[in-house]
Amino acid sequence: MSNPVKKQTFLGGAAVLAAATLIVKLIGAFYKIPLLRIIGTQGYNYFLNAYDIYSVLLIASTAGLPVAMSRMIAEAQTMGDSARIGRIYKASLAVFVPIGLVGALLMLLFAKPLAAFIGSPDSWVSILTLSPAIFFVCLFSSYRGFFQGQSSMTPTAVSQLIEALSKLVLGLGLAWLLVRLGFGFAVAAAGAILGVTVGTVLAAIYLGLKHRAAMAGIEPSDAKQEPLGRTMKTLLQIAIPITVGAAGLQLLTVIETKIVLNQLVDGARFALDEAESLRGIYGSAQTLFNLPSALITPLTVAVIPAISGRITAGDKLGARKVGESSLRVMSLIALPCGTGLAVLAEPIMQLLYGYTGAELMVGAKLMQILGAAVVVNAIVLMVNAILQAHGHVTIPMVTLLLGGVIKLVVNYFLVGNPALNIVGAPIGTVVCYAAITVMDLAAMAWVVRPCPNLFKVIWKPIIATAAMGIVAYMVYDVLSGMLSYALACIGAIAAAGAVYVLFVFLLRIITRDDCDLLPKGDKIAQLLRIR
Repeated sequence: MSNPVKKQTFLGGAAVLAAATLIVKLIGAFYKIPLLRIIGTQGYNYFLNAYDIYSVLLIASTAGLPVAMSRMIAEAQTMGDSARIGRIYKASLAVFVPIGLVGALLMLLFAKPLAAFIGSPDSWVSILTLSPAIFFVCLFSSYRGFFQGQSSMTPTAVSQLIEALSKLVLGLGLAWLLVRLGFGFAVAAAGAILGVTVGTVLAAIYLGLKHRAAMAGIEPSDAKQEPLGRTMKTLLQIAIPITVGAAGLQLLTVIETKIVLNQLVDGARFALDEAESLRGIYGSAQTLFNLPSALITPLTVAVIPAISGRITAGDKLGARKVGESSLRVMSLIALPCGTGLAVLAEPIMQLLYGYTGAELMVGAKLMQILGAAVVVNAIVLMVNAILQAHGHVTIPMVTLLLGGVIKLVVNYFLVGNPALNIVGAPIGTVVCYAAITVMDLAAMAWVVRPCPNLFKVIWKPIIATAAMGIVAYMVYDVLSGMLSYALACIGAIAAAGAVYVLFVFLLRIITRDDCDLLPKGDKIAQLLRIR
């Protein structure tokens, strides 16, 4: 049967998603900075409160099902069973739609009680306005799983851009207009939120049209199909452990926030306003810590159908090659990002957040430690995706939850130590992800055959990154005595980047296997003289 969906190579699809993610992050910056100025800190608080509730429900609704769909559809496509692809999609709708309706109704009917529960009664308008988005996100998550399972990442990327642009244009425009018309900050924040809701509607419409065109090309099968209930059961068996792991980690993160603040006050003996200020500095460092993972996530999305398809075809060696290529690309992104944030922590925190004096010293120390966490976090993301692609979905759930508990224990003791105080929080993060990394690598070596070799693919990127870090430190040290900290930081980043690219080519880190996973890989290999 012909496949109406245009399939992309593994790294080609990952590149499309990564490019879209970068653009979405840039649009997000253009959205959040002026939004804070338009609706003020009070209105922005209403916005964040609604978004926090939305995020929790979203994880519970969509964390595991797209992954499960992607894997099952990749297997069906490998077997040439187009009719089963349609069956999996129908089963996903039977699961997604009720979940989306329940989530939307919870936010809609309990907007005021939820706002009161979090201690911000006026947030109810924003919560109410955001409630329909839960349903539409569930709907288009089903569409995204349909395309991603067939290694077609462009529809997902375009839908992400639609969401971001709607948020930017409509959300900012409505917030500005409502403030000019004299409405309060609570209503203006709801106007900003409406841009998010409309974005999910537009993304769902776009993906629905793409899906309809794709389904029109799927020929009906005369073969007997398994009952819809059985397909749903398989879908949930894969999705539930992933969802439990993600939701559990999110819950532990909420608990961690409370522990950090309480221990700063009760253990380290800071006044409440001082503790909140320290936590705010840590939050700004965490924002930078999360940026590299936004570039790793597209790889994890693309690697699952790529590996699952090869396993179904009996190509275990090919599955290992894809796993090793994904780990190599991960290391090429995470190692320089983490090292750069650690080496240039002080100028970066000063440049982006305007910290000076004691705040800058604290922020730089936090960022230096979180720079190390970037690397182990990236390894966890990628190894978990490889395990899920091989059908081992329970292992990542267990390791994530165990790591989260370890993080809570470390934070409790270290943050409460007056000598460490807030510095204990990023140490807890490093310990958490390092522990998960050890558990995940041990599990992968145990259950995946043949097993991708992380150490084989990471040692050359480590050398390139070490050279880059030395250059970044030396160039900034020289330029900081001649130029402003901003220009010195930018100059150091540029010099370090050039050295890193040079070492990537000198060490021939990119292999022929990597090129084979790219669009027009043969031509790229010839251009780079890779054999």
